[in-house]
Amino acid sequence: MRGLKKQRRIQVIALAAAALVLATGMIGYAMRDGINYYRAPSEVVADPPAPTELFRIGGMVEDGSLIRGAGETVTFSVTDYGASVEVSYTGILPDLFAEGQGMVGLGRWQDGHFEAQQILAKHDESYMPKEVTESLKAQGYDPARDGGAAKE
Repeated sequence: MRGLKKQRRIQVIALAAAALVLATGMIGYAMRDGINYYRAPSEVVADPPAPTELFRIGGMVEDGSLIRGAGETVTFSVTDYGASVEVSYTGILPDLFAEGQGMVGLGRWQDGHFEAQQILAKHDESYMPKEVTESLKAQGYDPARDGGAAKE
């Protein structure tokens, strides 16, 4: 009787360990595309990511850079006032998307420019994503000030 209890206990522990390993593997597999790192334009220019890496880029849409192509294709430049990156996007832009406004894009680095799969624009006049605010402040631009400008 004692040997049977010991054997059952070992089986239960082994089964629980196998279930834990399986659950951890499934969670890791499910999250492989769910984690997208944020990069500022200065970081992208300094150290370009691999073409297979999906990441987010954010900053301010440069004035005068928005070009609407054939169909739903648009190109524009995004800057953190330290560097600018050309962005191309095919799709319908958010209603609040405009030059001189903050944006975050999700996509890949292809042939020297960012190909966006998704574009997000700030949703009101005072909100800006934390990452974008931090990268702009690092370049000397204070988005909280009215008419804030880059350092000379």
